[in-house]
Amino acid sequence: MSKSAVSKLVPKVPTVGSRRAAYSASTKRALIDVAEQLFTDHGYASASLDQIVAGAQVTKGALYHHFSGKQALFEAVFERVESDAARAVKGALRGHRDPWDKALAGLRAFLEVVQEPRYRRIVIQEGPAVLGYERYREQEERSTFANVLDIVKSVLAAGKWDLDEAMQQTFARIFFGAMSSAGEAVSSSDDPIAAAVRVETAIGFILSGFQALVENDVALPNAFHVVE
Repeated sequence: MSKSAVSKLVPKVPTVGSRRAAYSASTKRALIDVAEQLFTDHGYASASLDQIVAGAQVTKGALYHHFSGKQALFEAVFERVESDAARAVKGALRGHRDPWDKALAGLRAFLEVVQEPRYRRIVIQEGPAVLGYERYREQEERSTFANVLDIVKSVLAAGKWDLDEAMQQTFARIFFGAMSSAGEAVSSSDDPIAAAVRVETAIGFILSGFQALVENDVALPNAFHVVE
């Protein structure tokens, strides 16, 4: 039997370095898991580091090995919640060739996400105050703007409009701002389900206006066209 054949039969023993890395990763994940639950249930101010390390069954030294403090841990939680939301919306966009169906599917997925308790508490209620407005907007844009841009480009491509990248980005930023405000309105509402219905109706009305422009082959004002 060749050496290569024998080596395939011998189980690979994890090295000390790989075991240490795996333990470190699991510790970090446990801290984020526990922090996410505590921040969701009690809010940032009421969740103590002692509670977090106790829940994760690690020492404070282990926490400070991964995070500079409570705010850095919150930012990691915030990034994960936002990333999960972005993945949910992106998943809803797959398989839709019709731009209007695609836009509505993305909108509905987003409206479902913003009603989740962890999103409402961590992103909407706590995010701006803990991270500061500029950092909050930066994180939000990093995770969700790509989906908005994807939807907007699909809608604009349905028409016979020759818009350059800068103009498409402008449309996307306007809709991104509208979606952000809509998400906040739904998440902070006493009746988020009813608020979500109102948002879907309003944005659906705007989309139907775009669709009518496309179907009637209406040109956009000259100011929107690319200047060579």
